[in-house]
Amino acid sequence: MAIVIIRQDHKIELWKKALLKADSSLEVYSFLEEHPKDEITMAITWKHPSGSLSGYPNLKCIASAGAGVDYLFEDATRPNDIPITRIVDPFLASDMSEHVLAVILAHLKNLNAYKAKQIANVWEPMEYLRIKDVTIGILGLGELGALTGTDLTTYRFKVQGWSRSTKNIDNVATFSGPDSLSKFLESTDVLVCLLPLTPATEGILNKKLLSQLPKNAFVINVARGGHMVDEDLLELIDNGHLSGACLDVYHTEPLPTSHPFWNHQKIHMTPHYASVSDTNSVIPQLVENYKRLQSGEELQNKVDMNKGY
Repeated sequence: MAIVIIRQDHKIELWKKALLKADSSLEVYSFLEEHPKDEITMAITWKHPSGSLSGYPNLKCIASAGAGVDYLFEDATRPNDIPITRIVDPFLASDMSEHVLAVILAHLKNLNAYKAKQIANVWEPMEYLRIKDVTIGILGLGELGALTGTDLTTYRFKVQGWSRSTKNIDNVATFSGPDSLSKFLESTDVLVCLLPLTPATEGILNKKLLSQLPKNAFVINVARGGHMVDEDLLELIDNGHLSGACLDVYHTEPLPTSHPFWNHQKIHMTPHYASVSDTNSVIPQLVENYKRLQSGEELQNKVDMNKGY
């Protein structure tokens, strides 16, 4: 039994060393080196090249190195009979919560607008908003959404959330199911998207949905680029319905330099780095599942193959 790491960034050796530090008895390979494919039982992957998961006849688990698994479902060559696991990382959730808080406060206090005026040598005070003036709406109440909502309430924000199924979160008003979505949207001043990307949620941030937000609402997308219909966001900002947006995720990453988001004064961007998996936190989860695989025990954090998350 052995592990193969499949990813397209520069972190393969980092993950390989971390796995061996946790358990020196492991056999761990990079997919880029010569390795015995018939011995591989677990593939640890993050945004792998299409087709790279095939050719492992004894593969028993595909382990995503992050919380997201949408990229795996997009690979038509992935062996469909192999269970998928995902990372549940407390640092991932807390980092996301901190990022969202920073973006909201920057929006309320016009920090991005002031930076643009500074560059243009313009001295112009602007009216600001207070925490008590806005309702934050969290679209998606999984681990990340629930913690983000809870953390925001500690700063006295009024927070509400929407999810597909019923959730109960202290001090957060919750809505569930398609019938309650409009009511949730019409009272949301800052919309934070933290939904998983599935066929049901792809393109959900479209003109129909965003138009139901109050005038001058602000949109934060820290989930996946596939949730957003870019043209609809631009239209609703340019016609004045939305006051702006902050985006961390995009359809194509890195975002092409020709994309209109780059030079739009009311769209603020970060390079898909709002929250990243902490190697020291997630390695024990991966090692534990590998041991469970060896002993035939139930895997932790298995993905529901029907739901896609």
